[in-house]
Amino acid sequence: MRHDDLGGGFTGTALHEVVVARTGGQWAAAHAATRAIAAKPLAAFPDEASLYRGVPAVAYVLHFAEHPAYARALAHLDAEAVAISAARVDAAQRRMDSGRPPRMAEYDLISGLTGLGAYLLRRERDAALKRVLHYLVRLLTEPLTVAGHQVPGWWTVDGPRGVPADGTFSIGHANFGIAHGMPGPLALLALASSTGLTVDGQEQALDKAITFLTRWAQPSSGGTIGWPELLPLNAFLDGPVSGTEPGRPSWCYGTPGIGRALQLAALTRSNEQARQFAEHAVLGSITDPRQLSQLEDATLCHGWAGLLLTCDRIASDAGAPAIANELPVLRSRLDAHMVRHGIPENTGLLSGTAGVLLTLHTLSTPRPADLGWETCLLLN
Repeated sequence: MRHDDLGGGFTGTALHEVVVARTGGQWAAAHAATRAIAAKPLAAFPDEASLYRGVPAVAYVLHFAEHPAYARALAHLDAEAVAISAARVDAAQRRMDSGRPPRMAEYDLISGLTGLGAYLLRRERDAALKRVLHYLVRLLTEPLTVAGHQVPGWWTVDGPRGVPADGTFSIGHANFGIAHGMPGPLALLALASSTGLTVDGQEQALDKAITFLTRWAQPSSGGTIGWPELLPLNAFLDGPVSGTEPGRPSWCYGTPGIGRALQLAALTRSNEQARQFAEHAVLGSITDPRQLSQLEDATLCHGWAGLLLTCDRIASDAGAPAIANELPVLRSRLDAHMVRHGIPENTGLLSGTAGVLLTLHTLSTPRPADLGWETCLLLN
């Protein structure tokens, strides 16, 4: 367990503590948590640092503290994070120019440039962010050729675990999850557009991705609509199919996370049809007992907390109250799960206690002026 890991380490705990301190005014626990993550060296090389690890992860936490005690440290870490992003963009552009497909960690939210872009968006580092946006526009609009077939520019050479694989995924795969796939870049482009920050080709990239996700929403055997989590080349070339078994309705790979990305993009492009489509798909996923039965823990990444938080954010922008009407039911399911099984024992935001507690705090506290910590999930 790394001290500077946001998803599974003590940095996630620190984020929870600073958000609670911001809303409650008691800083002792937050100061203790930030001292703990700053006590050891942070990952700082461009090939290892990301929004969820090292310098950018810790800087993200200190940003949300908005406490004068952290001003000097944040300024230093912020400059490092901007430099890390620049180095990562340069490497990604060279890879693109070569015509080779990307590794998953080049662009995804957890390890890649989408995550670093989310950090830059929150820090209002517009010049650095525009370089990331230019890269993501190319990623979403410039196709690649893999094994003689044209595939999207975000087709990753890796297998599902983020490393090259044999067998089914030996030629890579198309990843549909917001955490590791195309919806992440889409959501970041949409969030940047909502602040007025755009680059050449951004609108076209958004429109292309909206069309792609709308096309790939597959009818399940139970009548709901959802997306595949990932596809090897043969399945991708075959195109969408009907009658598939619906997947787990999680933030990371499920219909709610993908639906939020599509909704955000539709909102910024004033595409009412796509917005309604996204919300319809999400509503189906949270009212389908078969899908809900696949949730096995309370975590933010792939459990009840993530589903509840994602749907809360979707409901806040929805054109109809149907999803909002389901939020009390989802909250009761999360509460019931914790009564039976307790809170996760792991550390961290995505897979541990911090993410569940932060979700409960966020949804149980009268909301202050936009804290926006959920940008690390690309929810707002």
